[in-house]
Amino acid sequence: MLIQRAAIALVQVLGLAVWFSMSAVVPSLRHEWGISAGAAVWLTASVQLGFVAGAVGATVLNLADRVRPHLLLAFSAAAGAVLTLVLGLVVDGLGAAIPLRFLTGVALAGVYPVGMKLMASWSESRNRGRALGVLIGALTLGSALPHVFGQLPWRQVLVTAAGIAVLGAVTALVVVRPGPFVTATTAQLNPRYAVQMFRERKPRLVNLGYFGHMWELYALWTWLPTFLLSASAPAGLTVFLTMGVAGSAGCLVGGWAADRFGRAPAAVGALAVSGTCCLLSPLAWGTPVLIAFCAVWGASVIADSGVFSTSLSEVADPRYVGTALTALTAIGFGLTVVSIQLVPLLAELVTWRYAFLLLVPGPVIGALAMFRTRS
Repeated sequence: MLIQRAAIALVQVLGLAVWFSMSAVVPSLRHEWGISAGAAVWLTASVQLGFVAGAVGATVLNLADRVRPHLLLAFSAAAGAVLTLVLGLVVDGLGAAIPLRFLTGVALAGVYPVGMKLMASWSESRNRGRALGVLIGALTLGSALPHVFGQLPWRQVLVTAAGIAVLGAVTALVVVRPGPFVTATTAQLNPRYAVQMFRERKPRLVNLGYFGHMWELYALWTWLPTFLLSASAPAGLTVFLTMGVAGSAGCLVGGWAADRFGRAPAAVGALAVSGTCCLLSPLAWGTPVLIAFCAVWGASVIADSGVFSTSLSEVADPRYVGTALTALTAIGFGLTVVSIQLVPLLAELVTWRYAFLLLVPGPVIGALAMFRTRS
């Protein structure tokens, strides 16, 4: 059981290395390709849109509940690796880069949600929060990994990320298998379940809490380097430490709190801390405590992600847990496209010092929704 959990988490670290690989090299690409900041946004937004498209397709077809999940996981990680490798080796402009990044997002829709189902399948309810906290911590570490070698020439960064993802695909194929605690039998095709889920009170509130969480999370991850640079603070390794290392630690604490104190209190606590960081970000900007502040923010903003996945896996129809988790992420990542686009627009009006105030409504709404699940 422990070996399977470790293998699933390792696949997330390796397979998701391609996610933010382009974000890590945007400064180089802007210079080499002569693109504007607005155009560069689409190198990240196209991945998010691709993820949404892939997740919606997987939800309608119930893929995560009708295909052997470890095979779907391996194929998806390999597809993301190949697409990133092609981009790194032969592409010379946005015209080809954006479609390839979109398709990479489609592939990643078979890595993250399927990994959640597999981790839940190896976790009893009493320790599922910690197990999914480990998984989300792995996602966080993998997403931040390209920033470690982001100083290399941009093509080398992409080729390296692709190679790492291939290792993830091989691990999924050779080592990972479904566990006994989530239904493993092939479900009937039911494309309507994603809609039916929202008719039930607890799944609806958990989804709403997750949507508030996602409004904040990926906009922060995308624009944190720019926010730091605008305050004359170092980016690069700092982003990896605050987003990757601190974020992974936050996931572990969040998972432990979910099992110790309950799903709703853990989520509300994390959302309260990250929402407070949103509010205080203008005060921390340009001060000596900015990096420490970002570490707290990086830990809290992701600490509740595994809590939402855990909660939904427990209140959704057991036959369609994979479909429920995929629908959750599909809508949540769709919201990230909006917040990612709006943050730099606000920054142009009020400067980067105040740009993250736009994210405050997300954790507020998320906390209120999760608080209501207690009744």
